Amino acid sequence: MTVTRTLAERVVTGEPAAIARSLTQVERRSAGVNELLADLHRHTRGAHVLGITGPPGSGKSTLVARLTAEYRARGRTVGVIAVDPSSILTGGAILGDRIRMTELAGDPGVFIRSIATRGALGGLSRAALDAITVLDAAGKDVIVLETVGVGQAEVDVLSAAQTVAVVSVPGMGDDVQAIKAGLLEIADVHVVNKADREGAHKTVSELREMLRLAPHTANGWDVPIRQTIAATGKGVEKLAGTFDEHHEWLDRSGERELRERRNAATRIRWMAEEFVLRDLRPGRADFDAAVDAVVVRSSDPAEAARELVRALRP
Repeated sequence: MTVTRTLAERVVTGEPAAIARSLTQVERRSAGVNELLADLHRHTRGAHVLGITGPPGSGKSTLVARLTAEYRARGRTVGVIAVDPSSILTGGAILGDRIRMTELAGDPGVFIRSIATRGALGGLSRAALDAITVLDAAGKDVIVLETVGVGQAEVDVLSAAQTVAVVSVPGMGDDVQAIKAGLLEIADVHVVNKADREGAHKTVSELREMLRLAPHTANGWDVPIRQTIAATGKGVEKLAGTFDEHHEWLDRSGERELRERRNAATRIRWMAEEFVLRDLRPGRADFDAAVDAVVVRSSDPAEAARELVRALRP
């Protein structure tokens, strides 16, 4: 039996050390990681994946911590993937926001991991998607994916989550930050956090009006707006209930299968890009020859790229 298979089996039994080691291999793209993920994929159990996104300062980390505690009170195990900006020096995740979750660290039913964006423009790196596979195979009932929160181009969360919550907060200079971020259309649930602040009702009213004017889809889900005060936990129980309602609706409507297909297609495409880019890099004779041809104007970048990709085909 191989070491990789043994590690996968340990993950499936929920061993924390094995989960941590697997996530490290996923982030580092260590040798054998694709084989490990293939083993784990066969053991995934259909965890409910929540995507929590929104602008900086909206209290996402505090909200995630309260949600996690609420799910634990309901007897569910939780995995948290907190996607953070990458350090410009090491490429690793900046862990500042995780101090809000330290009170959960001793709970064996909770596993928390920070994942670096590593330059991914859409807010997620491939490591974040693969981390979901690891935690799902480990038997977590709910996996919460908290995005980097740059306030723009966060739509990659659609490629990972079954339920997407967009968090807004009153009094941050923009009436509704979700609109500026281009996130209105991706939300299954809107959350107005820090609802004890002045202007909260105005934010809710504006969101409700924008949802009314937005193009309606035929899927039958009416996007709700929930108010929370994550610092005290107010509204979190109702929010968790709303997520459960959406999860049930996904199964009832058939939308769950559609989203799983969309997510699978994204992961296949990202994997294919990785395989191609691995074989198209400076230092390879064919690649360097293509560069030379473009430099001396005997070829152009598009034609050189087509020839290189054509050469990769069996």
